[in-house]
Amino acid sequence: MAESHDLGEKGEALAVKHLADRGFRIMARNWTWGKHEIDIIAEKDDTVVFAEVKTRSDNYMIPPATAVNKAKQKSLILAAEGYIKRYNVNLESRFDIITVVKSDSGFEIEHIEDAFYPTLR
Repeated sequence: MAESHDLGEKGEALAVKHLADRGFRIMARNWTWGKHEIDIIAEKDDTVVFAEVKTRSDNYMIPPATAVNKAKQKSLILAAEGYIKRYNVNLESRFDIITVVKSDSGFEIEHIEDAFYPTLR
C-alpha cells in the first residue's frame, strides 16, 4: 500500500510541475470540501482548472483516466462548487484529468483538458 501511495504522491508532484511549466499558477493541492477532494486547483488565463490526477504503473491494464467515473466526477463537481463559493471565484472553470504512467524509462504525462463537464446533478 505504501508503494502505491508513494507513486500517487510522485504523480501529483509531476502533474503540479507539468502545470507550472505551462504557466499555471497553483492555487491548492488536495483541497477538500466535506468528504470531497480535488487534487490540484490552478489558474491560467482567467480560468480556474480543477484537476484530477491518476497515476499508474505501465503494467496496469485499464487506462488511468477511466478511473474518473461518474461518481468521481460528481464528487469533483461538488468540491469545485464549494471552492468557488468559499473564495468567491468569478472565473471560467473547467475539469481536467492528468494521467501519469510510470514505466522503466520514466514517466509519461497526459493532460486531458475539459475532460468532463459539470452537468451531473
